[in-house]
Amino acid sequence: MANYKKFDPRLESLVVETRTVFDPEVESEIRQFDEQLDSKAGQDVDTQQKLSSLIHSQPQLATQIFYERAHTGFTREITVTREDVERPFTEIASAWR
Repeated sequence: MANYKKFDPRLESLVVETRTVFDPEVESEIRQFDEQLDSKAGQDVDTQQKLSSLIHSQPQLATQIFYERAHTGFTREITVTREDVERPFTEIASAWR
């Protein structure tokens, strides 16, 4: 039987929907960040949507992943943690060294 709480390439081929949940601490920080950007840029910024797309583009790197059975396949739910947000910046920093 499949483990629905870790990345599974077989289940990935059956994913028909994605869902993103943000850790409350991360969500609060993103909200504050967006408010600062909005005031400086003069427009709405949706950092949550951008992070969600980035993380779902490489689900094998997600810290917390869950597959939920649906009628036609699976829904992939990723809970975005601090580690998930920091990972791209760490990778960029190490690439510059």
